[in-house]
Amino acid sequence: MTTTPSSDFATVGTGYAAYSSGGRGRLRHDITARRVLAELGERPARVLDVGCGDGEMVLRLAAAGHHVTGVEKSSGMLTSAADRVAADPDIAERVTLAEGDIYNLPFEDGAFDAVVCHGVVMYLPDSVAPLAHLARLVADGGVLSVLTKNQLAVGVREALSGNYASARAQIESGQAASVGNLDITTRGDTPEHLDDLARVNGLTPLPWQGVRIFHDHRTDWKPTEEEYQEALETEWAASSRSPYRELGRLVHAVARREATS
Repeated sequence: MTTTPSSDFATVGTGYAAYSSGGRGRLRHDITARRVLAELGERPARVLDVGCGDGEMVLRLAAAGHHVTGVEKSSGMLTSAADRVAADPDIAERVTLAEGDIYNLPFEDGAFDAVVCHGVVMYLPDSVAPLAHLARLVADGGVLSVLTKNQLAVGVREALSGNYASARAQIESGQAASVGNLDITTRGDTPEHLDDLARVNGLTPLPWQGVRIFHDHRTDWKPTEEEYQEALETEWAASSRSPYRELGRLVHAVARREATS
């Protein structure tokens, strides 16, 4: 989910839950979870989810056998996450939830095999300090997974939705910000900038993905399960290939801290 200096995202929790369960939200969660799980491998890992929201990624990672710590600034969203975890006793013992902020994470350097932060930094003034706070927590051989708004694709959703005036204004200005799913202004980053920040913080960038390339503008999309699975595999195939990935509403940047001998 998200964290901001001034907003409690519990106020949009119902809207976020509806988004997550719909076709567009499922694409986001399925594609990012598939990539993170592939990078982690089969051995149980220590994972930190910063801005865990209502626990969507926490549940997915714990169900795969990993030990997950979820941190969320919104007490309301954290309660929702706790309720979801409690409803699944098989994973509850592998999950720890805590209220906290991306700028004040009370963990030792290198404490986690993976740090994931999805849908958070787009709500913050910049990505420099947040990525530094996240990167220091990645253990040798571990990965950092950041999902945020893709600046390269600003205006694409609006154009495909027929909102041409807004699309032109964004495209011609090259602006990094526009209104997101929850009617809140979000700020974009380029994949190149995110990779540069990873390098500055001692990580090696891995290939990035574009997320929600073909379906981002379909806000009322309610596919059958068969249609959804076909859409998911098509989005997955395009997510790592140019020029398609540049058009994804979201950019999934992944980086690894090289293991030291």
